[in-house]
Amino acid sequence: MTFLSNKKKSKTFAVTAAIATAVILTAFHSPAEARRYKHKTVRHSAAAVAPVTPFGFNFGVASTSAHRAAPRTAHAPRGRYAHRARHTTRYASRRGQRIVRRVAPAAASSSFAPSAGFGSSNLVAQARRYIGTNPTGMGALWCARFMNMVLERAGHRGTGSNMASSFASYGRRISGPQVGAIAVMSRGKRGGHVGIVSGIDASGNPIIISGNYNRRVAEAKYSRNRIYAYVMP
Repeated sequence: MTFLSNKKKSKTFAVTAAIATAVILTAFHSPAEARRYKHKTVRHSAAAVAPVTPFGFNFGVASTSAHRAAPRTAHAPRGRYAHRARHTTRYASRRGQRIVRRVAPAAASSSFAPSAGFGSSNLVAQARRYIGTNPTGMGALWCARFMNMVLERAGHRGTGSNMASSFASYGRRISGPQVGAIAVMSRGKRGGHVGIVSGIDASGNPIIISGNYNRRVAEAKYSRNRIYAYVMP
């Protein structure tokens, strides 16, 4: 009898201990498990219940609900990534400014060079053929002779004079430098000079191909203040 009584007590104690252990484990794990499953349920339910209007249009209600229901951990971390974004934007802005500064001078210089027609380009091309030479055979005062020769080779009539000033009343007078125009200038006591405009620099000074420049045909820049007449053939 004593042995059976002790055996019953042992079983009762074991059952009681098992129940107590189960209660303790349930109490210990229940909040964490509940929080974990609750967190997942909120996240998925927010995306699932987003209302959509007919024809597939969404007027912003779903996105607002999802944003409110999503936990803070769903947002991308700030700090390092935000710093990278600001750095990238700032670098792109500075690079764009550098590109603008590089392009601006080229645009400014090209704005001073009007486009030339076919006849003007032909006139410049004819004059360039003789750079570095003296095709007239004259020893002095041959800039006008060279200009007449170039005009005739390009299919135009010249002035028939060896005086540079004769070109001031030749052809059609224009108000400013233009590629292919004839530029007439003063040389003070040494008379005048004449040549063909081949370009204009950024300051508006004409680049001229002319004869009798250091005893040969040459292309050089002249001060715009020296030119008193521009004419087109």
